Amino acid sequence: MTNWKHIVCDQGEGWAQLTLSRPKVLNALSREVLTELDTAIDWVERNDAVRVLIITGAGDKAFVAGADITELNQIESSEEAERTALLGQRVFARLEELDKPVIMAINGFALGGGMELAMCGDILLASEKAKFGQPEINLGVIPGYGGTQRLSRLVGRQMAKYLCMTGIMLTADEAARCGLVQKVVPPEALLEEAKRLAETLAKKAPIALKYIKKAIHHGVDIDLPSGLRLEASYFGLTFDTVDRKEGMDAFLNKREPRFTGK
Repeated sequence: MTNWKHIVCDQGEGWAQLTLSRPKVLNALSREVLTELDTAIDWVERNDAVRVLIITGAGDKAFVAGADITELNQIESSEEAERTALLGQRVFARLEELDKPVIMAINGFALGGGMELAMCGDILLASEKAKFGQPEINLGVIPGYGGTQRLSRLVGRQMAKYLCMTGIMLTADEAARCGLVQKVVPPEALLEEAKRLAETLAKKAPIALKYIKKAIHHGVDIDLPSGLRLEASYFGLTFDTVDRKEGMDAFLNKREPRFTGK
């Protein structure tokens, strides 16, 4: 299924692009959008033709400008608020743990829930016009979809506290200097760059990509000896694959490898 109300799906050579599309509210994240994103992740997981996922926002103003404040303002209890946060956290965690590389193409405002979504990507590409921030403090609340946790792991505790406590916005270049963004490109080149990168990754060994992602995600928060043991285990698992044999044979015979994900 690739037919959703607020998500547009495009496909290319080994990749799929999901565009969050609620342009009238700058692609704000409602519960309905989160639920659709959840089902879209199901589709990506099942589709072997999709080796790399790109996520972006519709229009030229916003990636995702945040959660749907009109909807959040109708929450009547702390229990309901917590359930809402847990929904967003669960969906975003699925993206973070997806066995395929996720490229975020950030074309404009990535604020609040939008920045929290962006931080779940493996590689963040940003338009020169992109803006990043966690402005929840200005609404009298805190980030709820993982902002305090992922941000502190990406930029350090002090910078995370500064950004979350002040609610200031960062430019794309500032976000790159903080380590949030891996590359900044002109607005008109953003999706072309994302697709070019996706096509490059789609030609790599899928199982090796999966284990690189797992080794980094699960190794970064444990002690170094345990992380190294985890890496060795995943290294060993790649040797049981057809792709390992193909990759080494291609190298020794000076040809391009053709990886199948087996």
